[in-house]
Amino acid sequence: MTHPTDTDTYFICATPRTGSSLLLGLLDSTGVAGHPQAYFRSPDEVAWAERWGVAHTSQRALDYGDFVRAALAAGRTGNGVFGAKLMWGTHAELTSRLAGLHPDLAGDELGLLEREFGRGIRLVQLRRDDVLAQAVSWLRAEQTGVWFIGGKGEIGGGGATPADGRPSYDRDAITRTMRTIEEHNTAWERWFDVHGIQPHRIRYEDLSADPEAVTLRVLDHLGLALPAGRRITPSHQRQADGLNEEWAARYRLPPRVL
Repeated sequence: MTHPTDTDTYFICATPRTGSSLLLGLLDSTGVAGHPQAYFRSPDEVAWAERWGVAHTSQRALDYGDFVRAALAAGRTGNGVFGAKLMWGTHAELTSRLAGLHPDLAGDELGLLEREFGRGIRLVQLRRDDVLAQAVSWLRAEQTGVWFIGGKGEIGGGGATPADGRPSYDRDAITRTMRTIEEHNTAWERWFDVHGIQPHRIRYEDLSADPEAVTLRVLDHLGLALPAGRRITPSHQRQADGLNEEWAARYRLPPRVL
Protein backbone atom coordinates (compact mmCIF):
# COMPACT_ATOMS: atom_id res chain seq x y z
CA MET A 1 0.00 0.00 0.00
CA THR A 2 1.08 3.58 -0.55
CA HIS A 3 1.46 6.73 1.47
CA PRO A 4 -1.94 8.09 2.55
CA THR A 5 -1.55 11.31 0.58
CA ASP A 6 -1.61 9.14 -2.57
CA THR A 7 -5.02 7.65 -1.78
CA ASP A 8 -7.10 6.83 -4.85
CA THR A 9 -9.43 4.29 -3.26
CA TYR A 10 -10.28 3.00 0.17
CA PHE A 11 -12.30 -0.01 1.23
CA ILE A 12 -14.17 -0.41 4.52
CA CYS A 13 -13.59 -4.07 5.48
CA ALA A 14 -16.29 -5.22 7.86
CA THR A 15 -18.82 -7.77 9.01
CA PRO A 16 -22.57 -7.04 9.28
CA ARG A 17 -23.89 -4.93 12.16
CA THR A 18 -20.64 -3.15 12.97
CA GLY A 19 -21.92 0.33 12.09
CA SER A 20 -20.58 0.18 8.55
CA SER A 21 -23.58 1.95 7.01
CA LEU A 22 -23.29 4.68 9.65
CA LEU A 23 -19.60 5.12 8.84
CA LEU A 24 -20.22 5.25 5.09
CA GLY A 25 -22.77 8.02 5.55
CA LEU A 26 -20.45 9.99 7.81
CA LEU A 27 -17.59 9.74 5.32
CA ASP A 28 -19.91 10.73 2.46
CA SER A 29 -20.94 13.83 4.40
CA THR A 30 -17.35 15.12 4.41
CA GLY A 31 -17.49 15.81 0.68
CA VAL A 32 -13.92 14.56 0.15
CA ALA A 33 -14.04 10.82 0.91
CA GLY A 34 -16.03 9.56 -2.05
CA HIS A 35 -19.60 8.31 -1.92
CA PRO A 36 -18.92 4.91 -0.34
CA GLN A 37 -21.49 2.16 -0.73
CA ALA A 38 -21.54 -1.66 -0.92
CA TYR A 39 -21.18 -1.57 -4.70
CA PHE A 40 -19.73 -5.02 -5.26
CA ARG A 41 -22.09 -7.59 -3.72
CA SER A 42 -22.81 -9.90 -6.62
CA PRO A 43 -26.56 -10.24 -5.82
CA ASP A 44 -26.90 -6.46 -6.24
CA GLU A 45 -25.03 -6.06 -9.53
CA VAL A 46 -28.12 -5.93 -11.75
CA ALA A 47 -29.84 -3.38 -9.48
CA TRP A 48 -26.78 -1.11 -9.55
CA ALA A 49 -26.43 -1.60 -13.31
CA GLU A 50 -30.03 -0.53 -13.82
CA ARG A 51 -29.51 2.56 -11.68
CA TRP A 52 -26.39 3.54 -13.62
CA GLY A 53 -27.74 2.67 -17.06
CA VAL A 54 -25.17 -0.07 -17.67
CA ALA A 55 -26.39 -2.33 -20.47
CA HIS A 56 -27.30 -5.88 -19.41
CA THR A 57 -29.85 -8.60 -19.99
CA SER A 58 -28.84 -10.59 -16.92
CA GLN A 59 -26.00 -10.73 -14.41
CA ARG A 60 -24.05 -13.07 -16.68
CA ALA A 61 -24.48 -10.72 -19.62
CA LEU A 62 -23.19 -7.76 -17.63
CA ASP A 63 -19.91 -6.27 -18.88
CA TYR A 64 -17.99 -6.11 -15.61
CA GLY A 65 -15.55 -3.54 -16.94
CA ASP A 66 -18.46 -1.21 -17.66
CA PHE A 67 -19.88 -1.99 -14.23
CA VAL A 68 -16.68 -1.07 -12.39
CA ARG A 69 -16.26 2.13 -14.41
CA ALA A 70 -19.83 3.11 -13.51
CA ALA A 71 -19.17 2.35 -9.84
CA LEU A 72 -16.07 4.53 -9.90
CA ALA A 73 -17.99 7.38 -11.51
CA ALA A 74 -20.76 7.12 -8.92
CA GLY A 75 -18.47 6.61 -5.94
CA ARG A 76 -15.88 9.35 -6.48
CA THR A 77 -15.92 12.85 -5.11
CA GLY A 78 -14.48 15.76 -7.06
CA ASN A 79 -11.01 15.14 -5.66
CA GLY A 80 -10.92 11.70 -7.29
CA VAL A 81 -11.23 9.65 -4.09
CA PHE A 82 -13.38 6.51 -4.33
CA GLY A 83 -14.78 4.56 -1.39
CA ALA A 84 -16.64 1.26 -1.04
CA LYS A 85 -17.58 -1.33 1.56
CA LEU A 86 -16.45 -4.95 1.43
CA MET A 87 -17.88 -7.58 3.75
CA TRP A 88 -15.90 -10.79 4.15
CA GLY A 89 -16.50 -12.78 0.97
CA THR A 90 -17.35 -9.74 -1.14
CA HIS A 91 -13.66 -9.09 -1.77
CA ALA A 92 -13.40 -12.59 -3.25
CA GLU A 93 -16.47 -11.98 -5.43
CA LEU A 94 -14.93 -8.72 -6.64
CA THR A 95 -11.46 -10.06 -7.38
CA SER A 96 -12.91 -13.15 -9.06
CA ARG A 97 -14.85 -10.92 -11.46
CA LEU A 98 -11.77 -8.72 -11.99
CA ALA A 99 -9.70 -11.80 -12.83
CA GLY A 100 -12.01 -12.30 -15.79
CA LEU A 101 -10.95 -8.87 -17.04
CA HIS A 102 -7.26 -9.33 -16.25
CA PRO A 103 -6.35 -13.03 -16.49
CA ASP A 104 -2.66 -12.14 -16.28
CA LEU A 105 -3.26 -11.18 -12.63
CA ALA A 106 -5.49 -14.11 -11.66
CA GLY A 107 -4.68 -15.14 -8.10
CA ASP A 108 -3.10 -11.77 -7.25
CA GLU A 109 -5.92 -10.05 -5.34
CA LEU A 110 -4.02 -6.86 -4.55
CA GLY A 111 -2.72 -6.64 -8.10
CA LEU A 112 -6.25 -6.94 -9.46
CA LEU A 113 -7.54 -4.26 -7.10
CA GLU A 114 -4.70 -1.92 -7.98
CA ARG A 115 -5.20 -2.48 -11.72
CA GLU A 116 -8.81 -1.31 -11.46
CA PHE A 117 -8.77 1.13 -8.55
CA GLY A 118 -5.27 2.64 -8.62
CA ARG A 119 -2.15 1.92 -6.58
CA GLY A 120 -3.16 4.26 -3.76
CA ILE A 121 -5.51 1.84 -1.98
CA ARG A 122 -6.11 2.14 1.75
CA LEU A 123 -8.00 -0.32 3.94
CA VAL A 124 -10.10 0.41 7.02
CA GLN A 125 -11.22 -2.47 9.24
CA LEU A 126 -14.39 -2.14 11.31
CA ARG A 127 -15.02 -4.60 14.16
CA ARG A 128 -17.32 -4.87 17.15
CA ASP A 129 -16.06 -5.99 20.56
CA ASP A 130 -19.49 -7.12 21.77
CA VAL A 131 -20.03 -10.06 19.44
CA LEU A 132 -23.23 -11.09 21.22
CA ALA A 133 -24.81 -7.68 20.61
CA GLN A 134 -23.64 -7.86 17.01
CA ALA A 135 -25.17 -11.30 16.54
CA VAL A 136 -28.47 -10.19 18.07
CA SER A 137 -28.57 -7.19 15.74
CA TRP A 138 -27.69 -9.35 12.73
CA LEU A 139 -30.37 -11.94 13.48
CA ARG A 140 -33.00 -9.29 14.05
CA ALA A 141 -32.14 -7.59 10.74
CA GLU A 142 -32.40 -10.91 8.91
CA GLN A 143 -35.79 -11.63 10.46
CA THR A 144 -37.30 -8.22 9.82
CA GLY A 145 -35.50 -7.30 6.59
CA VAL A 146 -34.66 -3.89 8.05
CA TRP A 147 -30.89 -3.41 7.86
CA PHE A 148 -30.82 0.37 8.11
CA ILE A 149 -33.02 3.39 8.63
CA GLY A 150 -32.18 6.46 6.59
CA GLY A 151 -29.18 6.43 4.31
CA LYS A 152 -28.48 7.75 0.84
CA GLY A 153 -29.99 5.29 -1.58
CA GLU A 154 -28.23 2.07 -0.60
CA ILE A 155 -28.94 -1.04 -2.63
CA GLY A 156 -28.93 -4.43 -0.91
CA GLY A 157 -28.69 -5.45 2.71
CA GLY A 158 -32.11 -4.25 3.73
CA GLY A 159 -34.52 -1.39 3.49
CA ALA A 160 -37.56 -3.50 2.64
CA THR A 161 -39.48 -5.44 5.27
CA PRO A 162 -40.92 -8.88 4.42
CA ALA A 163 -44.63 -9.56 4.84
CA ASP A 164 -44.08 -10.99 8.34
CA GLY A 165 -41.07 -9.06 9.50
CA ARG A 166 -41.59 -9.92 13.18
CA PRO A 167 -38.44 -10.61 15.25
CA SER A 168 -38.41 -13.82 17.27
CA TYR A 169 -35.80 -14.89 19.83
CA ASP A 170 -33.77 -17.89 18.69
CA ARG A 171 -30.90 -18.96 20.92
CA ASP A 172 -29.44 -21.44 18.44
CA ALA A 173 -29.51 -18.87 15.63
CA ILE A 174 -27.68 -16.35 17.82
CA THR A 175 -25.01 -18.96 18.59
CA ARG A 176 -24.59 -19.74 14.89
CA THR A 177 -24.35 -16.05 14.06
CA MET A 178 -21.73 -15.45 16.73
CA ARG A 179 -19.70 -18.30 15.27
CA THR A 180 -19.99 -16.80 11.80
CA ILE A 181 -18.83 -13.40 13.06
CA GLU A 182 -15.76 -14.94 14.72
CA GLU A 183 -14.97 -16.89 11.56
CA HIS A 184 -15.24 -13.80 9.38
CA ASN A 185 -13.14 -11.69 11.75
CA THR A 186 -10.46 -14.36 11.80
CA ALA A 187 -10.57 -14.62 8.01
CA TRP A 188 -10.07 -10.87 7.62
CA GLU A 189 -7.09 -10.96 9.99
CA ARG A 190 -5.57 -13.86 8.08
CA TRP A 191 -6.07 -12.03 4.78
CA PHE A 192 -4.38 -8.89 6.12
CA ASP A 193 -1.46 -10.96 7.41
CA VAL A 194 -1.01 -12.87 4.14
CA HIS A 195 -0.86 -9.62 2.18
CA GLY A 196 1.23 -7.70 4.70
CA ILE A 197 -1.50 -5.12 5.28
CA GLN A 198 -1.90 -2.97 8.38
CA PRO A 199 -5.44 -1.56 8.07
CA HIS A 200 -6.68 1.43 9.99
CA ARG A 201 -8.73 -0.25 12.72
CA ILE A 202 -12.01 1.06 14.11
CA ARG A 203 -14.13 -0.31 16.94
CA TYR A 204 -17.90 -0.07 16.63
CA GLU A 205 -18.01 1.02 20.25
CA ASP A 206 -15.80 4.04 19.50
CA LEU A 207 -17.78 4.89 16.37
CA SER A 208 -21.04 4.78 18.31
CA ALA A 209 -19.66 6.90 21.15
CA ASP A 210 -18.00 9.62 19.04
CA PRO A 211 -18.77 9.30 15.32
CA GLU A 212 -17.24 12.66 14.42
CA ALA A 213 -13.89 11.87 16.04
CA VAL A 214 -13.71 8.45 14.36
CA THR A 215 -14.56 9.98 10.97
CA LEU A 216 -11.83 12.57 11.36
CA ARG A 217 -9.32 9.82 12.16
CA VAL A 218 -10.31 7.97 9.00
CA LEU A 219 -9.84 11.15 6.97
CA ASP A 220 -6.38 11.55 8.52
CA HIS A 221 -5.54 7.96 7.57
CA LEU A 222 -6.56 8.74 4.00
CA GLY A 223 -4.50 11.91 3.93
CA LEU A 224 -7.62 14.05 3.65
CA ALA A 225 -8.82 17.10 5.55
CA LEU A 226 -12.37 18.17 6.30
CA PRO A 227 -13.09 21.27 4.18
CA ALA A 228 -13.56 24.50 6.09
CA GLY A 229 -17.18 25.00 7.07
CA ARG A 230 -18.11 21.38 6.32
CA ARG A 231 -19.93 19.41 9.01
CA ILE A 232 -19.80 15.66 9.57
CA THR A 233 -23.40 14.52 9.76
CA PRO A 234 -24.98 11.05 10.02
CA SER A 235 -27.52 9.85 7.48
CA HIS A 236 -28.59 6.74 9.39
CA GLN A 237 -30.62 6.34 12.56
CA ARG A 238 -29.74 4.07 15.45
CA GLN A 239 -31.76 0.82 15.38
CA ALA A 240 -30.85 -1.01 18.62
CA ASP A 241 -33.48 -0.77 21.35
CA GLY A 242 -34.69 -2.56 24.44
CA LEU A 243 -35.49 -5.72 22.50
CA ASN A 244 -31.84 -6.14 21.53
CA GLU A 245 -30.83 -5.79 25.18
CA GLU A 246 -33.55 -8.24 26.24
CA TRP A 247 -32.34 -10.89 23.79
CA ALA A 248 -28.71 -10.45 24.86
CA ALA A 249 -29.63 -10.73 28.54
CA ARG A 250 -31.77 -13.80 27.85
CA TYR A 251 -28.93 -15.43 25.93
CA ARG A 252 -26.54 -14.95 28.87
CA LEU A 253 -28.82 -16.96 31.17
CA PRO A 254 -28.09 -20.70 31.51
CA PRO A 255 -30.31 -22.56 29.00
CA ARG A 256 -32.11 -24.46 31.80
CA VAL A 257 -33.43 -21.17 33.24
CA LEU A 258 -35.28 -20.30 30.03
